[in-house]
Amino acid sequence: MIRVFIVDDHAVVRHGIMSMLKIEGDIEVVGEADSGMAAIEKVRALGPGVVLLDLKMPGMGGSLTCRAIKEVSPRTRVLILTGVGAEQEVMTALEHGADGYMLKDAPAEELLHAIRVLADGHAYLQPSITRRVLRRLSAGASPQQPLLPPQLTPRELDVLRLMATSRSNKEMAEALTVTEETVRSHIKSILGKLRQPNRMQAVLFALRLGIIELE
Repeated sequence: MIRVFIVDDHAVVRHGIMSMLKIEGDIEVVGEADSGMAAIEKVRALGPGVVLLDLKMPGMGGSLTCRAIKEVSPRTRVLILTGVGAEQEVMTALEHGADGYMLKDAPAEELLHAIRVLADGHAYLQPSITRRVLRRLSAGASPQQPLLPPQLTPRELDVLRLMATSRSNKEMAEALTVTEETVRSHIKSILGKLRQPNRMQAVLFALRLGIIELE
């Protein structure tokens, strides 16, 4: 059972998401909060698997709330819900440990998929936001210090491309006709070579360098 906690300052949004999730047999909404400050202690006590976090809220915004959630409940996965034109805020949330992001107006099926992807230990990058984030990252890169692509093996590149599609380890293993343990070993090696702390940062880094492309 995937235990979900919802943080949004709009009651209609929280209740709408709750109504959608409660009919799913593998998802349970364990709590809600209307602000970042209210969410932190509740998340500490409940330890949900996934937090759906509004990016722009009065007072403590989504980025700071994300960082606080990761401090009090490190195993909790955080999916940022954002509106259009929030590239800088998304980047800050990623720096604070967000595990995924998507637009608030995404279809219900995509939100359900993202929740399950995060619960399975993977990152979720909605392509439309990712492209804007990458443009922002590229604009901020220093031309005097170009980034050099690390040396990844052909199989590691295959795994990295699949990581960008939000597939589970099992699905990646099936696609590559290898074991899940082999996939986990490749991911560990990829993170080491790219010098990135998690899958989300590794995929964004690889996309920024042009090592892989979005499908």
